[in-house]
Amino acid sequence: MKIVIFGLAITSSWGNGHATTYRALVRALSSRGHDVLFLERDLPWYAENRDLPKPTYARASLYRNLDELEEIHASDIRSADLVIVGSYVPDGIRIGDMVHRMANGVTAFYDIDTPVTLARLAADSVDYITRKQIPKYDLYLSFTGGPILARLERHFGAKRARPLYCSVDPDAYFPEPAVEPDYDLGYLGTYSPDRQNTLDALLIQPASAWPKGRFVVAGPQYPDSVRWPANVHRVEHLSPAEHRRFYNRLRYTLNVTRKDMVEAGYSPSVRLFEAAACGTPIVSDVWPGIDRFLSPGAEILLARRSQDAFAYITGIPEQDRVSLADNARRRVLQLHTSVERARELEEYVTEVSTVGRSQSLVSRFETTGPEPAVQRPA
Repeated sequence: MKIVIFGLAITSSWGNGHATTYRALVRALSSRGHDVLFLERDLPWYAENRDLPKPTYARASLYRNLDELEEIHASDIRSADLVIVGSYVPDGIRIGDMVHRMANGVTAFYDIDTPVTLARLAADSVDYITRKQIPKYDLYLSFTGGPILARLERHFGAKRARPLYCSVDPDAYFPEPAVEPDYDLGYLGTYSPDRQNTLDALLIQPASAWPKGRFVVAGPQYPDSVRWPANVHRVEHLSPAEHRRFYNRLRYTLNVTRKDMVEAGYSPSVRLFEAAACGTPIVSDVWPGIDRFLSPGAEILLARRSQDAFAYITGIPEQDRVSLADNARRRVLQLHTSVERARELEEYVTEVSTVGRSQSLVSRFETTGPEPAVQRPA
């Protein structure tokens, strides 16, 4: 297929989690023979922090405004087999209108922030999609699965709400036996107020209780008001090229989920899959549906209190720690790679073409119940 994607960012991972997701998916689509054009608004804060200015596996084009965008890329939109508009894209509403006016192929909205989007739609405060636009897209691709898919179809008129979770590129994330772990627990993520209390409970408090332990937090935008214990090392920003080494230096990594994602459930973070692919054991907060992706106790450790996290990182025998990591890695490499996501996207586009673009389908959740649990690898 010829695919055009309007996304928040692919050239810069600074302060956003979208770039990592798009890079993995686009690279996988390209490897499967698709021609991908990624269109990105030229924003100053990304321009100053571009860690992938020219992807080798796809064309990335920057535009300064919508007039320039339409002048240069109108023919690409018209000739594409699939046009995707992502969440948080600047002027996403106007771009959506442009796509619906020009596109002759399948159209899709890719929501990397589904619970946030729906909460803002209820408050009429979304600037990248409107409620009226949702039924116009042939596909509503969602980072969040489970019951929210039925809600998108029943209450928002989505023709086909389908999960397209984040993924990991196994060529970029893998164990490095030569790298010895030198931190007991680490966290990788941009500051978010609604994650900070959990980060405090599951990392900062255990660090304070264990002065001899070694901890690290990597990510930008943390305010000066955060008080870090002396044994917590801070890294302002890590480019995706440095993530693999970061995870390989950890005995355990912490996964913390935003409030809206916790409430919706079924919203795995890309960090979850990256860490597992690197063979790093994961301690995570708890949310509905997490057991659909990794099995608690066998592939991931769930922590509700600081005491839980402290007990995991200080009390689990080394053999069990390694076994936990190995189990998670096998599961993720089987079900959550970027190639698997590319295949799923192909299936969804085929579904549109087969059933008919104007025909709305009854929600699969509504007719068959929640998404079936994936089979654990033998």
